[in-house]
Amino acid sequence: MAEVTTALEPQRLLALEDLDASTEESFLQRVARFARQSPLGAASAVLLVLIIVVGVLAPVLAPYDPLAASYSATRQPPGGEHLLGTDHLGRDTLSRIIYGTRITMMVAVTAVLIGDAIGFLWGVATAYLSGRFDVLSQRVVEVLMSFPSVILALLLLVALGSGLQPVIIAIAVTRVPGTTRIIRSVALAVRELSYVEAARGLGASPLRVMSRHVAPQCVAPMLVLISLNLGTAILTEAGLSFLGIGIPPPAPSWGNMLGGVLAEAFKPPWWMVVFPGLALTLTIMATNLLGDALRDFLDPRLSRVLR
Repeated sequence: MAEVTTALEPQRLLALEDLDASTEESFLQRVARFARQSPLGAASAVLLVLIIVVGVLAPVLAPYDPLAASYSATRQPPGGEHLLGTDHLGRDTLSRIIYGTRITMMVAVTAVLIGDAIGFLWGVATAYLSGRFDVLSQRVVEVLMSFPSVILALLLLVALGSGLQPVIIAIAVTRVPGTTRIIRSVALAVRELSYVEAARGLGASPLRVMSRHVAPQCVAPMLVLISLNLGTAILTEAGLSFLGIGIPPPAPSWGNMLGGVLAEAFKPPWWMVVFPGLALTLTIMATNLLGDALRDFLDPRLSRVLR
């Protein structure tokens, strides 16, 4: 027992140093340090918050009903009463983009939270339990990863049908294998640390070791994965809606706005393509930049260099 205590002394000292460093900084101070170290990442986070706020306040911000058709105002260019123009049915493009923000972000955020939560638990469990469970789990993960995400979602939607909930389930399933593989690699490294071995030696149950010692060390990579997977989920939803099997019309999403436009005309008016495409591009770019910034900020080695 004395040998175990002696071996744990360096780990205890490091833990105390980390605890002191964490207590010295409040949440606002960490946010300020993040903004100072990565202004581009902070700007991306602000942009994402604004996009989510726009989606939540869509009924207040939208100047028109996104489903109301006006055949006397079809395909009007931007300007006048319709700032971003109208589509082939006379529906206001700005209002449809605002309401599309709500649907697209709700689908992406819900799918990522569900899929990444399953992948997180699966990855931690398969890394710690190992053995046959790990071998079988990895074969299942490899089968799922052999399908491109859009193709896998298409196959699932064939079985589940179209609609909001089937799209969320299909996108969530596509996020599970990648998250499982990455979290498993992190948990494998954490499992070999001395304090985890000491907890096992003292008789802690596998569930307690996984929940109290292994899983918390995987939270930082998980946050980065969530931010990166959010952009992928938005793109997947847009692709499914573009193909006509995602969010069914007339409910607006950025993907079915683009898909509906191209289905109606070989050469559609530019504003019906540019503005929904710009909303998609900015959102996906913001999620990717935020993910890169979080990865650098949460990496202890890079964090010490940047301070």
